[in-house]
Amino acid sequence: MEEPPQTTPPDQHRLREIELDVRTQDVEINMGPQHPATHGVLRVLLRADGEILVGAESHLGYLHRCAEKIGENVDYIQYMPYTDRYDYLSSMNNNLSYSLAVEKLLGVEVPKRGQYLRTILAELNRIASHLVAVGTYGIDIGAFTPFFYALREREFLLDLFEKICGARLTYSYIRPGGVMNDAPAGWLNKVAEFCDIFDQKWPEYWNLLVQNKIFIERTANVGVMPAQTAIDWGCTGPMLRGSGVDWDLRRDQPYLVYDQLDFKVIVGEGYRGTLGDCFDRNFVRMYEMLESIKMVRQCLAAIEEGEVSHPDVSLTIRPAPGEAYVGIENPRGELGHYVVSDGTKIAKRMRCRAPSFVNLSVVEHTLPGCMLADAAAIIGATDIVIGETDR
Repeated sequence: MEEPPQTTPPDQHRLREIELDVRTQDVEINMGPQHPATHGVLRVLLRADGEILVGAESHLGYLHRCAEKIGENVDYIQYMPYTDRYDYLSSMNNNLSYSLAVEKLLGVEVPKRGQYLRTILAELNRIASHLVAVGTYGIDIGAFTPFFYALREREFLLDLFEKICGARLTYSYIRPGGVMNDAPAGWLNKVAEFCDIFDQKWPEYWNLLVQNKIFIERTANVGVMPAQTAIDWGCTGPMLRGSGVDWDLRRDQPYLVYDQLDFKVIVGEGYRGTLGDCFDRNFVRMYEMLESIKMVRQCLAAIEEGEVSHPDVSLTIRPAPGEAYVGIENPRGELGHYVVSDGTKIAKRMRCRAPSFVNLSVVEHTLPGCMLADAAAIIGATDIVIGETDR
């Protein structure tokens, strides 16, 4: 029988050198600009140590269209369609913010019926926007069905918008001096019908998505943003209220007829995890839709016949020299317009305060320390629209 070959014992010193040679380094990962969880052409450069994020940097500008500079080269009415295209999910609110700023320069007040129509449409548009926010947020973390449920009620809303102004996405309906036209016959009754239907359908979103065990695990205690951090970074809207800060421009700096309406400002309370997490931000949007329904019903009960536009505001607007800023409660936070007039029909300075841009800024601060898979959940809970961040 042959002797087994002799083996040389391993060189322990050499093995030790190999172990010391092994090093780890952070990995940079591009999330976007074409990525289904970035809600538009946004590129987020992530830095990860294994599965843990240690850094993040947002790269914007892929959808930049020079909207504000265009506002300094066309007259006040010609600029209206550009406001639709900031946040194309809430164009009515964009129209409203700009119109209120121009009206402040002119020193005019819209007739009562026009104000009620504006309020109804602003709140219906808030619901339509939040339906997309909640539905696509489910997709971000793997739940497809709620999005199709949300589109069902959103289609009803888009039909209402089409009936009153002819458009389903970018409206230019609310304009300086009032609104484009009065509501057609039977339109207000269809709005009341939608309110009744939505009350019945809302629990389906709640049970299908918000109460889902996996959804809760993916959002509770994830992306926690303390109240002071939200304030320091200038966050507004559901981002701010989701951190427990009780601030809403509709109540605290009222415009239109909001001071005559009874509604509750929804704030996060750490319902399923830590105050200020992704779950709280989604929770705020869910319940804000119900509050919007309450406000619409109150407007329907109070609206009366009358003019819908100020008779002295024509297509040619020449405000006296001066400046004005008006901020409103857009579905994503405070949308404000700062307009400077030099007495001509074209604004000397046009500036837009976009909530998506401000809210996105804090994401770079929130992502580090989270898991790589949580990036989609955190960005989705921010609910940004790239047309507004870039303008």
